[in-house]
Amino acid sequence: MSANVDRTTVRQLLLETLSSARFRRATFAGPARGEPTPWKRVTVRPLQLRGRPHLQFSYFDGRKTRTNNFPLDAVEPPLEELLSSQFAGIHLSSADEEIDLRTTKKGQIQLGRRRVAVPPEAPMAHNRVKQVPLPEGRADRLLEAMGIVTRTGRVRPTMRDKFTQINEFLKQLLHLLDDSGLRGLGRPIEILDCGCGASYLTLAVHHYLNEILHLPARILGVDVNEEVIRKSMERADRLRAEGLSFACGRIGELQTRADLVLALHACDTATDDALAQAVRSQARLILGVPCCHHHLNDLLRAEGEATVLRPILRHGILRQRTADLVTDAFRALLLRLLGYRTEVVEFVSLEHTARNLMIRAVRGAPVGEPALVREYLALKQFWNVTPYLERLLAPQVAPIFDRLSSFSDDCR
Repeated sequence: MSANVDRTTVRQLLLETLSSARFRRATFAGPARGEPTPWKRVTVRPLQLRGRPHLQFSYFDGRKTRTNNFPLDAVEPPLEELLSSQFAGIHLSSADEEIDLRTTKKGQIQLGRRRVAVPPEAPMAHNRVKQVPLPEGRADRLLEAMGIVTRTGRVRPTMRDKFTQINEFLKQLLHLLDDSGLRGLGRPIEILDCGCGASYLTLAVHHYLNEILHLPARILGVDVNEEVIRKSMERADRLRAEGLSFACGRIGELQTRADLVLALHACDTATDDALAQAVRSQARLILGVPCCHHHLNDLLRAEGEATVLRPILRHGILRQRTADLVTDAFRALLLRLLGYRTEVVEFVSLEHTARNLMIRAVRGAPVGEPALVREYLALKQFWNVTPYLERLLAPQVAPIFDRLSSFSDDCR
């Protein structure tokens, strides 16, 4: 249930929650309609410094994070600064309650509260073990069932990289839940995991959202390998995981819609199939980690404007890495043209996997910005290629190019 409240009530609620010993985390995200803010997201969490309770404010501006620590008796000024920034969504977590504050397009503030049964934890020490969504040393039935940890929560040496990849992926998802609006759907989140493989990520996301964050979510894992799908279905049955299903088939051929589309290490153009599926579904959030990039690697030529790059393209390893970068640059720019705020980031250290770049995209940007369309067309002309993703999304992309052409003709 939700109710409308005024800003005085919001301020008092924030002060009471953040100063409580049961406070765990606060997230401020999404600028209110027409209200610019210097930060894309701000998180607040408790910690102990030199034996005194503090709150740590982490300000993310889209590129980097700035962190400030304040004693409890000095948090009113930074809190007032956050309130004046007019964030559209505020999520508060305590040991026994989840609180959501959402500002509507009409400027009304809606308050929603939900009790949770989570045992209290001590505030985090400053010199602490790195916090992750599924921490080591704590018994977890899912990680144990997947063979990642022992019964006591110790990570098996051979599964250390997989454990790290899962946690880093979940951290990216957690940071974007508010920005993408997935917390406030009022219904289960519909998720499609493209190229799910052995389903480690599929199971982990389902477990984390439903059982740790208590966010209802339904997930469909898709892969062309019948054997891995069969094993994934058997594992889901053993875990008695509701709202978790698998299907054998090619990405993009399923008639399904999703709020969130995942693709971890889908090979070559399978990543493009996943991105196209997401765009056609009007997914709110896309998290993709590409794998090999054979398509453009076979097409790149040191010809025309690209002749100057012959010293790079003549070496196989440099050609491959160039194709990787060019492919992901095309993908990110094309998603941006189609209305997604898109970033390419490193989601895990190279020591855990060589394929460590993530394309993350949140729906909500303007569609077909002329300057970006010109960038895209110039990049195509330089390399003299048509990206595979553009072919998949031709019905969505063609009108954007046509509008730019018409606009250019009118300006002559």
